[in-house]
Amino acid sequence: MDLIRLEIADLVWALGLMAIAIGLSAWQKIGLEGQLTLATGRTAVQLLVVGYFLEAVFALNNPWVVLAVVIAMLTIASIVARNRISKKIPQVLLVVWGSILVSSALTLAYTNLLIIRPATWYEPQYIIPLAGIVLGNAMNGAAIAGERLVSSINSSQLEIETHLSLGATPQHAVASYRKEAIKAGMIPTINTMMVVGVVTLPGIITGQLLSGVRPIDAAAYQMLIMFMLALTTITTTLLVTQGLCRQFFNQAAQLQKF
Repeated sequence: MDLIRLEIADLVWALGLMAIAIGLSAWQKIGLEGQLTLATGRTAVQLLVVGYFLEAVFALNNPWVVLAVVIAMLTIASIVARNRISKKIPQVLLVVWGSILVSSALTLAYTNLLIIRPATWYEPQYIIPLAGIVLGNAMNGAAIAGERLVSSINSSQLEIETHLSLGATPQHAVASYRKEAIKAGMIPTINTMMVVGVVTLPGIITGQLLSGVRPIDAAAYQMLIMFMLALTTITTTLLVTQGLCRQFFNQAAQLQKF
């Protein structure tokens, strides 16, 4: 079954969905009309720009262009995660950027070389969509784990300093906080894996079904993606929390306040 293409007229009709939503907000005096209008405009413009841009990238099929796109996505994801964690701690952006880079590169290399095996390693049809998925998940995992760790350490400084005074190393003094932060960062991914296909149909499998892919093939790709997200997220949270823990202690193993 071929994909039913959406023409301009179809997208205009699609705007009717948002017009109804805005009308409901106005009718019930919720006050979301402005935000819904802005969100509608941004969604339309951003997705159209991305669509035309990726069409050009796919046509070029150049490894340097593909890498540039992935690095740009990585940098944006890292900045968003850093903003959620803290801007006061030194080198947080570098820690987050490096952590997401390592985890995403590991996952994408494993998947590309051992499972999908495209004709060229930089095939944009596979690299860019998969990179976008793992980078987005890594960003969320890093933000949640990093924010939880920073908050826990800042609120438990007396307890940590007590452990240090009793001879504990910085790693041991914050080990329990780091473990809880990693668990927090993994919760969304694990919860999604528990109910995928039962409660929800994720965007990838839905998109493939709409494009005419056999349901079993769509399910197989969704399974691969869920496993990719699990590896990427746990690797990212491990690296981010390790890097943040180091920033909280100076060379004399003294806890620093931020």
